[in-house]
Amino acid sequence: MKNTLASICEKTVFEKVFKDYSLLLRNFIYAKCGDVAKAEDYTQDAFVKLWNNCTKVPINKAKSYLFTITKNAFFNDYEHQKVVLKYKALKADRVNNEDPEFEYRQKEFQQELNNAINRLTDKQREVFLLNRIEKKKYKEIAEILDISVKTVEMRMSSALVSLRKSIKNYKI
Repeated sequence: MKNTLASICEKTVFEKVFKDYSLLLRNFIYAKCGDVAKAEDYTQDAFVKLWNNCTKVPINKAKSYLFTITKNAFFNDYEHQKVVLKYKALKADRVNNEDPEFEYRQKEFQQELNNAINRLTDKQREVFLLNRIEKKKYKEIAEILDISVKTVEMRMSSALVSLRKSIKNYKI
């Protein structure tokens, strides 16, 4: 009964959550990013978000919340870096035969695409990035996220519909 009445907003409860999960969370994200400093940054950011949303997160959901926040931040950064690297590779491979207006519109489109991806729900974005960036199959995604393949399909479908609407409304 004590746990149901306690709040993460209480200093001692928050400290216990931090003590229980910070190292586990850091090691989890370190395994994904391979950089201790970045892993510590992701971990710290997740706990800051937990503290800022302490009234909204029940204690029994704190671990899940922390891992989801951290995983999504990593995927967002990863996706952004892929776009940056891809753009740099494209830019290096070609001679600048494009007119400045074309390049400007291309940059605008890429920014709009990134914004559209960021507007997806966390669950849609997670499935989309795992499939399109990490090239995971739906079955693999379902196993990673501990959900059904049908749920993965529905999230991916709704993500694609949302992205198509966002991009369709963009004037090229």
